[in-house]
Amino acid sequence: MARLVLEAKKRLFWQRVREGLLPGDASEAAGVSATCGRRWFREAGGVKPAVSKLNTCGPRPRLTLEERIEIQAGVHANDSIRSIAGRLNRAPSTIKREIDNNTELRTRKNPKKSGYRRKDAFGARQSGSSAKVDYRALSAHDRSADRARRPKPSKLAGNDTLREQVQSRLESRHSPEQIALRLRFDFPDDPEMWVSHEAIYQALYVQGRGALRRELHQCLRTKRAIRRPQHQPGTRPGRIPNMINISERPADVNDRAVPGHWEGDLIMGSTASNSAIGTLVERATRFVMLLHLPDGHTAEAVQDAIVAKITELPEHLRLSLTWDQGKEMANHRAITEATDLDIYFCDPHSPWQRGSNENTNGLLRQYFPKGTDLSLWGPGYLDQVASELNGRPRKTLGWRTPAEALNELLSNPPTVASTP
Repeated sequence: MARLVLEAKKRLFWQRVREGLLPGDASEAAGVSATCGRRWFREAGGVKPAVSKLNTCGPRPRLTLEERIEIQAGVHANDSIRSIAGRLNRAPSTIKREIDNNTELRTRKNPKKSGYRRKDAFGARQSGSSAKVDYRALSAHDRSADRARRPKPSKLAGNDTLREQVQSRLESRHSPEQIALRLRFDFPDDPEMWVSHEAIYQALYVQGRGALRRELHQCLRTKRAIRRPQHQPGTRPGRIPNMINISERPADVNDRAVPGHWEGDLIMGSTASNSAIGTLVERATRFVMLLHLPDGHTAEAVQDAIVAKITELPEHLRLSLTWDQGKEMANHRAITEATDLDIYFCDPHSPWQRGSNENTNGLLRQYFPKGTDLSLWGPGYLDQVASELNGRPRKTLGWRTPAEALNELLSNPPTVASTP
């Protein structure tokens, strides 16, 4: 009987608190001592000298301290979530989310004597629960203010292992997008090792967010320390005889359904050196091969380099080559005779018709900057650069590398149906 009387007085105490009375006055109204009332209030939330303010404006205003006090009173009076939501004119889901996010659960040995237990959004107690809800309005208000504070600490700044992973991959010249998606691939069960590509860019570019070493922006393709619009690629006009236009290229080349179709181009060095490097990109796997042109980029030099490199491949991976209308391909018929490659030429001022090759040329500028003498680099270094590019995970390949994709094709060559 004494316990029931005490519970009734406690409910009356919280009712008076909801009406705005101080704990001492609410204790007097409930018929208990001021010491008892202050203990109830202290146990439910404690008293702090200052409370963080939250923005309560907007289409979905946050809960105020007064509303949280009402929730605290309802919780300790064993009211249902729906009844608390009705008094505050809030959705039951809002009240349940508030209690779930800002509650510490205290475990009791005997569930039957655990007092108020967590309820679902419909006000029903969860069966078999032995945890008592310990919701405190003041501490909940402060926790909510802390979560709403901006800017938030950078994930890279607070996770040394993640930061080291990102920095090492940047030093290997992986792009932020490649790093972000590959981390999910390499650590599928560890969300703490995931980070967005935008977070990586902000750590490099945005003042005050620099969790990464500042000099790592040199590992980006553009080497820029600030963001700028992408440079628009130029065009290479030119006409050569007896060329076959790209419009005559078969449909299976266009949709990348069949491997063995290549795109080619030159990246140019400084004007004084008149040097160049040839690039070949397989359309299905994005596999890169580089052509060493120590004697210039004449038609004869390009012909010899293409023939030497393409003939290293099996026959089913050398079907066609698409190039722009540069004069270096004047000997395209001789190349076709030596390699059995069908060679097609893009329209003038249409670099997007060799999109994979244009993208690869942009990647290569990390290694071979514009305005430098490209004749200084030997075939060994070109093979090393190609190997590094072929080891980068690519979004279009499902974050596999071009080398992995090509190895699959080499290990599973297509079967040719025999004709009856």
